[in-house]
Amino acid sequence: MEHDFLGEKEIPHDVYYGIQTLRAIENFHITGIPLMVEPMFVQALGYVKKGAAMANRDLGVLDKNIAEYIIKACDRVIAGEFNNQFLSDLIQGGAGTSVNMNANEVIANVALEMMGKEKGQYEFCHPNNHVNCSQSTNDAYPTAFRIALMNKLTVYKITLGELAEAFGAKGEEFRNILKMGRTQLQDAVPMSMGDEFKAFATNINEELARVEESKRLISEINMGATAIGTGVNAPKGYAELVTKYLADITGLDLVLAGDLIEATYDTGAYVQLSGVLKRTAVKVSKICNDLRLLSSGPRTGLNEINLPPMQPGSSIMPGKVNPVIPEVVNQTAFYVIGADLMVTMAAEAGQLQLNVMEPTISFALFTAITYMGNACRTLKDKCVVGITANADRTREMVMNSIGIVTQLNPIIGYEKCSAIAREALETGKSVHDLAVKEKNWVTQEKWDEIFTFDNLIRPQFIQ
Repeated sequence: MEHDFLGEKEIPHDVYYGIQTLRAIENFHITGIPLMVEPMFVQALGYVKKGAAMANRDLGVLDKNIAEYIIKACDRVIAGEFNNQFLSDLIQGGAGTSVNMNANEVIANVALEMMGKEKGQYEFCHPNNHVNCSQSTNDAYPTAFRIALMNKLTVYKITLGELAEAFGAKGEEFRNILKMGRTQLQDAVPMSMGDEFKAFATNINEELARVEESKRLISEINMGATAIGTGVNAPKGYAELVTKYLADITGLDLVLAGDLIEATYDTGAYVQLSGVLKRTAVKVSKICNDLRLLSSGPRTGLNEINLPPMQPGSSIMPGKVNPVIPEVVNQTAFYVIGADLMVTMAAEAGQLQLNVMEPTISFALFTAITYMGNACRTLKDKCVVGITANADRTREMVMNSIGIVTQLNPIIGYEKCSAIAREALETGKSVHDLAVKEKNWVTQEKWDEIFTFDNLIRPQFIQ
C-alpha cells in the first residue's frame, strides 16, 4: 500500500514505480506512447537525479549513505535496466510532474532494494524527500528533456550527414551526364546531373550547422531554479554545483541559465529547434518531390533517373512500380511540419512563471527527431544509393530542347533567338537546324565551340 494526500492505492509488488506513477497511468490515456519508448529521456532523468544527489551530498543536505544508494540506483536507470518501469504517457497534464515522480519513485525503490529494504519503505529513501531533494519538476523535467534532446540530435546529425554523403556520391557518379535544367517545370538551360545531386547534398549539409546552433541553445539548463526560479528549498551553491556535475557525467556542454526565473518559463529554444526540424523536413521533402519527377514514367514521364524498385505499385495495374520511398519521406515531413505548429502553440500557451505545456513540446520534438531521422535513413538506404541515370535519354532531351537556344544569345541576340525558339516550337525542327542550316545565323564551327559538354554544364562567355 502507498499513500499520497489524495488517498491510498495498492501497488503491484513486482513494479518499481509508486502511487503517483500509477495515478498517471490511470489518468492519461492520450498517445499510448509511454515514457520508456524514449530511452534517452529515461537515461536523462537518471543523469539529473544522479547529479542532484551528488550535489546534495556535497552540500550536506542529503545523508551520504542515502545519496550513495540513490547514485547507484541512478546508474542502473542510466544503463537502461529499468526502462520498462517508465510508463507515464508522453502527453500529460501537470507540466511533467508525473514523469518526474515516475523517476523519483523508481529510483527510490531500486535504492531501497539495494539497501535490503522492501519497496515502499520510504522512511529509508523517499521519492520526494531524498530523490527529489533540492528539485522541482519545473527544473528537473526541462533539464532532463534538454539532455535527451542533445543526445538525440547528435544521432540525428549523423543520419543527416550520411544522407548528404550519399547524394554527394551520386553527384560524383553522375558528373559527366548531361541533362536539361528546368525552372517552373519548363526547359531552362543544360546542366550536369552530377551538379544536380551535389546540390542536394549541399542543401542537406546546410542543415547540420543549423542543428548544431540549436543544440547550443538547448544546452542552457535551469537546475536549481526549483519551483519558479527563486531556488526555494535549494541550498546555496547547489545550482552551480549540480550543473557542473551534470556536465561531467553526461559529457555535454551544459551551462546554467543566467536568469533562472526567465529560464523556468521560457521555451524559445524549443521553438528554434522545432523551426530547424521543420526547415530540414521542407528541404528533404522538396528533394523527394524532385526524385519522383525525375523518375516519372517510365515511358511517358521524364525518366531521367531510375529509383530502386521496392514493391509492386498497384493491385490492378501489372508492372507498375511506385516511388514509395520518396512518398513515405514526404509524408513524414508533413508530420514534422505539423509538429512545429504544435510546439509553437504550446510555447505560446505558457502563463506567468511556468509553461505547463512542456510535455506536448517534448512529445512533438522527440517524435519529430525520431521520425525524420528514420525517414532520412530510409531514403539513403532504400533509395539514394541505388539510383541510376538514363544518360542517353537525358542527352537526347537536351539536344532536342528549345532551351539550348539561350546559349546563342551573346552570338545572335535575344530577338533572333526568340524567333528560332518560336519556329522550333511550331514546326518541331531542332534549334541546330534552324540556326546553322536554314538561317545561317551561326556557323557550324561556332556551334561546335558553344555546345561542348563542358561548356553546356559550366558555360563560358562566348561571342
